[in-house]
Amino acid sequence: MALCCLAFSLFFQALHAHVDFFTSIGQMTDLLYTEKDLVTSLKDYIRAEENKLEQVKQWVEKLDTLTSTATQDPEGFLGHPVNAFKLVKRLNSEWADLENLVLQDTSDGFISNLTVQRQHFPTDEDQNGVAKALLRLQDTYQLSAHDISAGDLPGVVYKSRMTVEDCFELGKIAYSEADYYHTELWMAQALRQLDDGEDSPVDKVTVMDYLSYAIYQQGELERALELTMRMLKLDPTHQRANGNMKFFEFQLEKQRKVEEVEEVEQSSGQKEGTARQLDKRDVQMKRSKDPLPERRRYEQLCRGEGVKMTPRRRSRLFCRYSDNGRKPHLLLAPVKQEDEWDRPHIVRFYDIISDYEIEKVKELAKPRLRRATISNPITGVLETASYRISKSAWLTGHDHPVISKINQRLEDVTGLNMDTAEELQVANYGVGGQYEPHFDFGRVRSLTFLGYYLCLSDTLQGTAVFWYNLFASGEGDYSTRHAACPVLVGNKWVSNKWIHERGQEFRRPCGLSEME
Repeated sequence: MALCCLAFSLFFQALHAHVDFFTSIGQMTDLLYTEKDLVTSLKDYIRAEENKLEQVKQWVEKLDTLTSTATQDPEGFLGHPVNAFKLVKRLNSEWADLENLVLQDTSDGFISNLTVQRQHFPTDEDQNGVAKALLRLQDTYQLSAHDISAGDLPGVVYKSRMTVEDCFELGKIAYSEADYYHTELWMAQALRQLDDGEDSPVDKVTVMDYLSYAIYQQGELERALELTMRMLKLDPTHQRANGNMKFFEFQLEKQRKVEEVEEVEQSSGQKEGTARQLDKRDVQMKRSKDPLPERRRYEQLCRGEGVKMTPRRRSRLFCRYSDNGRKPHLLLAPVKQEDEWDRPHIVRFYDIISDYEIEKVKELAKPRLRRATISNPITGVLETASYRISKSAWLTGHDHPVISKINQRLEDVTGLNMDTAEELQVANYGVGGQYEPHFDFGRVRSLTFLGYYLCLSDTLQGTAVFWYNLFASGEGDYSTRHAACPVLVGNKWVSNKWIHERGQEFRRPCGLSEME
C-alpha cells in the first residue's frame, strides 16, 4: 500500500510540475502509459488488499477454533509441550507478522490494541526457552523428531502437529547454540515434510543449507557433500553450496590419505587398536561439558529404566497405617504409609492433602509464582539457572487457615518441629520443566534441610514423600541426590517443606555414630 501511495504522490507531483503537458500530444501519450501503469498498480493493490483480508480471515478462523478448544481446559491443553511451543511462537513471532500485514488498518483499533498487548507477549528468550524444552524432552525420553512433529506423545489429549516452519525454527535455535546434533534432527525433519509435499514458505535449499553444515560439523563429510550436491541440483548458482562442495571434496581427499597412512601403520604393527566411536549424542554432551555418566543415569531414571531393587531388599519394605506414636490428630484417622526405598529410607504418605486443599494452595500460589532460583555456591547470591525450570511461590499459615492445617499435618506425620521450618514452597513446572540432580542440604549446617515433598498434580495427587537429607549427626547424606524429571505431558504442581535441623534436637537427637 505504501508503494501505491508513493506512486500516486509522484504522479500528482509530476502533473503539478509539468503543467504544459497539454501542449504536446506526444507528451500526452506518455501520460496514457503512465495512467495505464497506475491502473495496473491499483489493481495489484486491490488484489494485495483482498489477499491480505483473505489471509487475516484464515488466521482468525484458525485461531478462533484453536482458542475455543484451548480455553476449555487451559492446563490440559498446555500440558502438551508442542501446544505450548506453538503458543509462544505464535505470540512472539507470528502475531508480529500479522501486525505488519494489517498495519494500514483503517479503524486502527486493532493496531492500538495489539500494540498495547504486545508489551505483555513472550519475548525471544521465551521462544528460545520453550524450544530448548522440546529438545530436552526429546533427549530425555528418546523421542524422534518425527513423533514430536506428528504430536504423537504418550497420554496427550490435544494432539498438535508441527509445520515445516516449526521444525525449521527449532533447528535454527539449536544452530544458534552451536548444537549441531539437534540442528540436524530438526532440519532433517523439516526437509522430510517438504519432501512429503507440505506447503511452506521455507524452501528446501534453505533447509539443506543448515542441514549440510550441521552434518559437516559432526564430522560426516560424505553426507554433507551428498546433501550439498542435492542443493546444487535445485539451485546451481548457490554461491555457498558451490564453495562448500569444493571444500568438502578437498577435506574428503585429505581424510582418505590419512586413513591410508593409518592402515599402513596398523598393518606394520606401529599402531594398535582404534579409538572408541561415540554416538552423536555423546559427542554433543561432551562438547557442552555435560557430566555424561550422571546425565545418562538421570535420563534413564526419568524413563523408568533406573536401578531395580532386588527381591530381598523389596521384602523389607512394608505398607502400614501409622499414628506416629499416638499423635492426637492421627488416633482416629491414622495416615497410610508405604516404604518407597530402603537406602536412603524414603516413605510415601497417601491422602495427605484433600482436593479442596490442593485447589486452595494453587489458588493462593498462582499470583505469586516467580521464576525459581538457586543459591550460587560461590557467591551465595540467588539466581536463575537453566537446570531449574519452574516457578515457585511461598505460603505461610497467615495466608489462609488451610496452610496452617497442612503445616500441622506435616508435623504430625513426621514428628518434627515446624516452628523453625521454612514456609511452604509451591512449585509449578512449565514446558519441559525440570530440576536436574542436586542436594537439598547446604554446606553450612544452619542451611541444611530434612526435606518433605508433596504432590499436588493429577498423577499421585495428594501423596507425599519424606526422607532425611542429613544423618542424625547433621552431616549430609550424599545418597539423597535427587532430581525432578522434565515434564513431558501435563502440568506438574509440587509443594515442599524444608525442615531445618535446628529445632529438632530433642525430636531427632544425635546418635553414637556420625553416619547413624
